Amino acid sequence: MESVRQYKYFDFIMAAFVTVLLCANLIGVHKVSSVDLPFYGPYIFGTGVLFFPLSYLFGDILTEVYGYARSRKVIWAGFGALIFASLMALAVTNIPPAATMKPENIEAVNLIFGQTWRIVLASLTAFWLGEFVNSFVLAKLKVLTNGRFLWIRTIGSTIAGEAVDSMIFYPIAFLGAPGWSTEQVISVMIGNYIIKVLWEVLATPFTYKIVAFLKRAEHEDYFDRNTNFNPFSLEVR
Repeated sequence: MESVRQYKYFDFIMAAFVTVLLCANLIGVHKVSSVDLPFYGPYIFGTGVLFFPLSYLFGDILTEVYGYARSRKVIWAGFGALIFASLMALAVTNIPPAATMKPENIEAVNLIFGQTWRIVLASLTAFWLGEFVNSFVLAKLKVLTNGRFLWIRTIGSTIAGEAVDSMIFYPIAFLGAPGWSTEQVISVMIGNYIIKVLWEVLATPFTYKIVAFLKRAEHEDYFDRNTNFNPFSLEVR
């Protein structure tokens, strides 16, 4: 029986991926900000978008170096972490508080961690579909380009994956919700999508350096020519 190959840095990248994913979803999802741009005016965006694209960056690196099958396992690990975080938030916000807690502290905890079923459903669905689309597109483009033009793969997969993520998350999470007009939902969705893609473009030089380092250190540059792309399979090779 063939042994599964071990890598030096794979576990670290997986941990970084899950950490960024949890922080972006728990810390940045509730706050909307804006900046005044010349000739445009107020540019509205969700603050979590400044950090969430890191998960796509790590997803690109995982697929590019280690292949779709290993990236698939990391996506499922992130999905499981999101489910646990949602269940923990549900339990924490519903357990009766002690009489010694100040009402404003209770209200703050419930406001920050009291995610509605819509937020949870939107986060889980958008993440799962968006990440798998991102990994699938990058893997296919790598074979199509025969490993050349890394920037086409990273940016192209992000354009596809983030489009799926954005078009699923914002309508499910906020359309018709109190305090969210349809115009604001669309503005935030489009604004965040542009920032996510731009983020990937700006990060391209760093992606090149990280990918080159990992390929040398791991002696791996996987091509998904005969890969089973079923997202529900956990087979590595």
